[in-house]
Amino acid sequence: MPYVRHWLRNSLLLFAVVIALGLVAAHTRLIQPHDLDLDLTIQDNTRTGWLNHTMEGVSALASPVAGLLILAVWSGWLLFVRRRPVKAAATFLVVAVGWNSTQIAKAIVARPRPPREYMLDPEIGSNSFPSGHTAFTVSVVIAAYFLLRETRHRRTVLICGTFAVLLVAFSRMYVGAHYPTDTLGSVLIAISAITFMTGLWHTWVLPQLHRVPLMERYGLAQERADMAAAQGGHHPGAVPGGRRRAGGAPVGGGRHRKHAGR
Repeated sequence: MPYVRHWLRNSLLLFAVVIALGLVAAHTRLIQPHDLDLDLTIQDNTRTGWLNHTMEGVSALASPVAGLLILAVWSGWLLFVRRRPVKAAATFLVVAVGWNSTQIAKAIVARPRPPREYMLDPEIGSNSFPSGHTAFTVSVVIAAYFLLRETRHRRTVLICGTFAVLLVAFSRMYVGAHYPTDTLGSVLIAISAITFMTGLWHTWVLPQLHRVPLMERYGLAQERADMAAAQGGHHPGAVPGGRRRAGGAPVGGGRHRKHAGR
């Protein structure tokens, strides 16, 4: 997981922007009529039998049940098969935090969903802003990019990932479950939460992974050694010359702790 400078300031500012956008969209008429008009334009001009089933299927792939299954299988494969506990933990946290950040925004903004008569399959439950399905897709794409950013596949991840996010966002408007600003807000809220997570990862989570027995059992020491070798002999997250605890965790501050609050 990369280290983002000024992670705390940037994530909080972006979160505030998203909440402001949601409140304006939900509780004023500056955005709401245009949002509904765009939803209706999409639905009136594109809905047809086979595409209805396709878009419902796309939405189902990013649903809470499917999302939990994808996250469990992906993280489990990295941990138990690939024996990469650092990557497994990082992937799980990026997706889980980016995805579930929408629940905070939903509770604050409290925007009702579009009228039920425009929905293919009426939604019940959570509020409209932002879209959890879209945020899940964004989080998966970012997690995949973090895993592959040092390989030749990073451009493929970005291109395919952008297409996937746009497709899921379109499907949520197509089926009538969300407004356009809901999908935009979900992209921004996921980025905000993941930026915050990168700071916590380097300042607190990564140095503490050795305390989790499961991590050591499934190859934490070997993965740390491989990461150090790939970085030219420097231990991940450590400062050259710094002291370490038993188990390889850095002690004291370090570059990441020095910039923790920035």
